Amino acid sequence: MSMFCYQCEMSQKGGCGSTGATVGTCGKDENLSRLQDIMIFGLKGLSAYREHLNTFKPELTKEIDDVMSETLYFTLTNVNFNFNDHIKQLMKVGSAGVKVMESLSNTHTAKFGIPTPVKIPQNKVEGKAILVSGHDLEMFERLLIATEGKGINVYTHSEMLPAHGYPELRKYPHLKGNVGKAWFDQAKLMEKFPGTFVVNTNCIVPPKKNCGYLDRLFTYKIVGVEGSTPIENDNFDALIKRTLECPDANGIDFNEDTTLVTGHHYKTVLTLAPQILKALEEGKIKQFFVVAGCDAPGKGGEYYRELTSSLPKDCVIITSSCGKFRFNDIDFGEIEGTGIPRYLDLGQCNDSNGAVQIATALSGALNTPINDLPISIVLSWMEQKAVIILLALFSLGVKNIYLGPKPPQFVNEDIFNFLAENFNLTLTTNVKDDLKKLLIA
Repeated sequence: MSMFCYQCEMSQKGGCGSTGATVGTCGKDENLSRLQDIMIFGLKGLSAYREHLNTFKPELTKEIDDVMSETLYFTLTNVNFNFNDHIKQLMKVGSAGVKVMESLSNTHTAKFGIPTPVKIPQNKVEGKAILVSGHDLEMFERLLIATEGKGINVYTHSEMLPAHGYPELRKYPHLKGNVGKAWFDQAKLMEKFPGTFVVNTNCIVPPKKNCGYLDRLFTYKIVGVEGSTPIENDNFDALIKRTLECPDANGIDFNEDTTLVTGHHYKTVLTLAPQILKALEEGKIKQFFVVAGCDAPGKGGEYYRELTSSLPKDCVIITSSCGKFRFNDIDFGEIEGTGIPRYLDLGQCNDSNGAVQIATALSGALNTPINDLPISIVLSWMEQKAVIILLALFSLGVKNIYLGPKPPQFVNEDIFNFLAENFNLTLTTNVKDDLKKLLIA
């Protein structure tokens, strides 16, 4: 996946001087080219969070924009051939990721209130229904306002699940429950879902032209699919009209009788600090596992279900992002005798900063460096937002991360060895062997 350069393409005719197999663009070796690939993927994730933040607080985005512009400049051909400079630039991108997630989290809680735990129905649909997928909470509130009193029920999908935790969003009685799991079940889900479907950010699965739901698919802002209906200027009239034309769900279910729990924002979790510290002192909590990240299609993701269900009862699971849909239907219960939930859903992928906030608070209370805390991090890997989250963790000096179910394709052996040596990054293998290393004796 090295970067394309017209001059390098011409080098086959002797034009650029790129001769060896490890040489990439204009004499730049493959390692530097791949590091720049990581920068670009990181910027894609960063730009998504920047766009979300810009909706609320555009005055906070200049610092992020400056890093994005500088990093794009850095990736120009014949600008920099220094390995250490590449690492420094990646850390700068990671720091911008920390900044944008922190700012976005604060703007969300300022507008919608601090999330609190809530249990909601899963895969139970009634009446006229709209299913919303994505991350944009601002758009979601506008939709709830526009559909109020219209006889329409609104449901969340994938990364919109945490919307139920915010007091200012769940106050709307027609916000009902969640339908489906991670982003990639969209096509199969919408063939069965009786109402309309809105995607307001990534990730969208492109529907086939002959699918049975294209006329019920609505997109928002940058999201687009040929044949779908774009929502422009926050005008939901066409969406409402089409939804009312759909048949009633009449209690349709998706062969599940489950509930999901969400709403454990880090600001809520930190109110439990005295109980958590006491449970640690008494040995009732032995370890925290941060099991989070972007989910991907395939059986490899079942690793995370096996991992979480195999953890001892004295372990707390902290999660965010759509990877949690591999295991969030499990009732993990509480730490015995404490009332502390064993499962804490911090929210969307942009709420990943919450795990760092919790770790920082524990570090201060226990006078222990973050990397020496009884916290294990096991991340699932998929797309660009996972890159910016990983870079954000690296920029904070967080080490000892396990990553799976397979390594990123744009990381070669040299770069992985560098990350393993400097950050103790480890690839997952199988649950039994990994837990032997991860669990504290």
